[in-house]
Amino acid sequence: MTTELERKLDSFDPSERKGALLGLCEKVKTGQIEVPAPGMDVNLHCHTFFSYNTYGYSPSKFAWLARKAGLAVAGVVDFDVLDALEEYLEAARLLGLKGCAGLETRVFVPEFSDRVINSPGEPGISYHMGVGFPSARLHGEQKEFLLSLRKMAQQRNRDLMGRVNEYLRPAELDYQRDVLVLTPSGNATERHMCLAYARKAREIFGDSDELARFWSEKLGVEIGSSDLPESRDLLSTIRAKTMKRGGVGYVVPDKGSFPRLDDTNRFLQAAGAIPTVTWLDGTSEGEQAIEELLEVAMSTGSAAINVIPDRNYGPGTGEEKLKNLYAVIEIAAKLHLPVVVGTEMNSPGQKFVDDFDSAELAPLVPAFLKGAHIFYAHSVLQQKCGLGYTSEWAAKEFDSVAKKNEFFEELGRRLEPDREDDLAGLSEDATCEAMLEKITN
Repeated sequence: MTTELERKLDSFDPSERKGALLGLCEKVKTGQIEVPAPGMDVNLHCHTFFSYNTYGYSPSKFAWLARKAGLAVAGVVDFDVLDALEEYLEAARLLGLKGCAGLETRVFVPEFSDRVINSPGEPGISYHMGVGFPSARLHGEQKEFLLSLRKMAQQRNRDLMGRVNEYLRPAELDYQRDVLVLTPSGNATERHMCLAYARKAREIFGDSDELARFWSEKLGVEIGSSDLPESRDLLSTIRAKTMKRGGVGYVVPDKGSFPRLDDTNRFLQAAGAIPTVTWLDGTSEGEQAIEELLEVAMSTGSAAINVIPDRNYGPGTGEEKLKNLYAVIEIAAKLHLPVVVGTEMNSPGQKFVDDFDSAELAPLVPAFLKGAHIFYAHSVLQQKCGLGYTSEWAAKEFDSVAKKNEFFEELGRRLEPDREDDLAGLSEDATCEAMLEKITN
């Protein structure tokens, strides 16, 4: 029964997901399922099936698995939409999980227009995030900006698919019929298209040797039976050979292909999120000038940094990337930038949570936990009373970022999900001491 309820958590039907979650909560309440006390692990960067999750996880599924695994704080992030936010935060509250939700997109950074940052082969283009949105119900300019992100992304996909279709004929896709069906709210990504191409080719060629020959010829590399029909390596190769720089469908983006960094940060701040720089691995020309990049980003409102540790250690990564990881965390500490950490889970093989007990990551855990509690505290305060990390209240209340971080970390550590409503309705006259007293009495 538990397995069936967990399966239903990934249904595209929201009512089925909600019913399954309530069923699992009841099993926890009655002692049929035991969940551990929250530990030291965190994952604040997990994509859901509202953009692309390699395991098909819904917001409710990730919340359930995070609580089941004893994560201290957990958060979702999706490309160009906030479709997961309301469901995820509600699921987190039901489960007693400290949670937050965000958005990831790509932006144009004019000051780095001649340097690759973290979007491979694309000078001036950077992945960027907003973390801790209080609501998906935006209005006015914020609503229009959010809609524009989705529209731009979907138009890029359609244009890209048209070019790739010509090359991969007869494995041609219909965007509506083959791609959009893979995601519940019409927010397809390049990874959805790769999966759709793999399935279309199998539909045409079956599981025969002809399928392997088709992909080997089209992709210019040897594709064996073990890669078929939709292995991680095949999907990655389809993306690299047809959609990324040098691929048959790739075109160099112009200045209008992505929103500007400064415009995006204005949107994120107005919508109540913390603008967050994303960092890849420190090897690109742009990231080798990380302090200059952070100075530019912070001048437009960026106040945090995101890292994906698994890219920087382990077999095949080498010592340089691990040194880069330590260096960027040190820079973040110097600049008082809270750190978002997670695994993404939008590519096969990515972990549910990082190995924080490993020799490589253990020394960094305090920074990761500190950031996680800051983002959780911001998310709740912004939801309940509009007094979050980047609010006018915070700007007046703290005479340094270090003191602000200290308070938000303490609040995030001490606040339990069942006490979140105690912070509702606070005015801008509220003091830090009064907030802490409210959640402890």
